[in-house]
Amino acid sequence: MAGIGLSMQQDSSSEAESEKPLPDNASGDFQDIEHPSPEEDEVGDDSVVEEEKNKEPSLEQQVAEWRERAIRSAADLENFRKRMEREKGEARRYANQSLLEELLPVLDNFHMGLDAASADAESMIFRGMEMVKKQLDDFLSGQGVEEVSAEGEMFDPAVHEAVSQEDCEASPEGSVLRVVRRGFKMGERLLRPANVVVSRAPQAEEPSEEMEEES
Repeated sequence: MAGIGLSMQQDSSSEAESEKPLPDNASGDFQDIEHPSPEEDEVGDDSVVEEEKNKEPSLEQQVAEWRERAIRSAADLENFRKRMEREKGEARRYANQSLLEELLPVLDNFHMGLDAASADAESMIFRGMEMVKKQLDDFLSGQGVEEVSAEGEMFDPAVHEAVSQEDCEASPEGSVLRVVRRGFKMGERLLRPANVVVSRAPQAEEPSEEMEEES
C-alpha cells in the first residue's frame, strides 16, 4: 500500500510540473525573427526614387541651363527695347493728333469762305486767302496730315461715310460722286472720314396703273 501511495504522489507531481506555464523567455527564440513587410519594401523603393530625383545635375547640365536662360533673357530685353522705341516713335508722331482733330472744323469754315471769295478771283481778299491756304497746307503736310481721296473712288467704309445715294448711269454703282465734307488721315490713323454721296444703279420704273388698265 505504501508503494502504491508513493507512485500516485510521483504521478501527480509530474502532471503538475507539466502544467506549469512556460517562462517568458521560452518563446524568445521565435519572437526575435522579424520579416520585412511589403509596405516597408515599397517605402524603400520610393526613397531610392526620391534620392535620384533630388540628385544634383552635373556641371555640364547646369552650364547648359544657365546659357539657355541667358539667351532667353537677352531676347526678351531686345524685344522690350524695340517695343519701347516703337511706342516712343508713335507718341512723337501722333502727339498733335487731338489738336489737329479740333482744327479740322476751322479748316472747313475757311474753305467755305474761300469758295465764296473765289467769285472775284482778282480781289485782294481772295489772293490773301489763297496765301493762307498754302500756309495751312504746308503746315498739315509737315504734320503728316493728308486728305482722304474720295471723289471718283469706289466707296470704302474704312475711310468714307455715305450720307446719301443718287442714281447715276455714267458712274459704276458704289462709286463716290462728290464729297460733302473732306476727310483727313494722319499717317495710318484716320482723323475724320470723308462724308460722300454714293452712286447707285437707276431703278426700273414700275408700270403705272393706267397702263395696266389699258392692257
